[in-house]
Amino acid sequence: MPLPKAELHLHIEGTLEPELAFALAARNGVTLPYADTEELRKAYLFDDLQSFLDLYYGLMAVLLTEEDFEELADAYLARAAGQGVRHAEIFFDPQAHMARGVGIGTVIEGLGRALDRSEERHGISTRLIMCFLRDQSAESALETLEAAKPYLHRIIGVGLDSAEVGHPPAKFREVYEAAAALGLRRVAHAGEEGPPAYITEALDVLGVERIDHGLRCMEDPELVERLVSERMPLTLCPLSNVRLRAIDVLEEHPLARMMDAGLLCTVNSDDPAYFGGYVDDTFHAVREALGLDQERLRELARNSFEASFLDGSAQDEELRARYLAEVAEYSFD
Repeated sequence: MPLPKAELHLHIEGTLEPELAFALAARNGVTLPYADTEELRKAYLFDDLQSFLDLYYGLMAVLLTEEDFEELADAYLARAAGQGVRHAEIFFDPQAHMARGVGIGTVIEGLGRALDRSEERHGISTRLIMCFLRDQSAESALETLEAAKPYLHRIIGVGLDSAEVGHPPAKFREVYEAAAALGLRRVAHAGEEGPPAYITEALDVLGVERIDHGLRCMEDPELVERLVSERMPLTLCPLSNVRLRAIDVLEEHPLARMMDAGLLCTVNSDDPAYFGGYVDDTFHAVREALGLDQERLRELARNSFEASFLDGSAQDEELRARYLAEVAEYSFD
């Protein structure tokens, strides 16, 4: 039984395994430029960020109906349950689907059907976070938020993802102000490829409550001090960092140093179908590469629940307390 944990940095489109991609392609009459699942799996061994993004967005062509999105989410949740996930806050990218003619309602209602039965079927509580693509315009983000308004009962927050460099957080000030006015929680990718200043900007301009990635904060001691004093959660994705060349090898990842500095770190899988492992696989990988002991792993698991958005109701707090108790009582083999 894996260590109980929450996953807070997970792009549902990044859980599309080759077998499901081919099954959905067959169902929807979509032709993929690969002979079979084996050839497609080899393509998952991409060389850099751009080759990853080309594959990532290209494979979305198989996702067309509510049933497709429901099946995608259910497949992730089944895997996550086996990885010890007890709570998942799931990102999705509506602009990438709307650009292909897939309505935002199709995406949200399809994902929502799987999430509605997740606790009963998989033992996982869930939340849904709508991300804006930062390499698209601020106007497009505002239009996306407007399109999502009929579905806000299914969405807990907004995020910001895709190519970071050259697209500072301040570009999205207006849409984040609008999201805050709607009562939505706010997170943003910052400090993965982009500089530490992007982290500061996400905090001060966008008013985010969590930083996704954030590993480059270590280049700015004053920023580290601020993040520690504010108990600002960081949703780190070590396997992703290595695959996208933010870090050369896992043994050089700053996770242990970040924990030593008092940062509230969590470990997540990002796009696990593409990056070589789901969240418990990532826990095992950093344990081996960085020499983390059992109490450090327990700290990461505890942080994941403390950093979650399970704080909106008495029921949420009861869930969080139960999950934290499971972490405290967990016995490592």
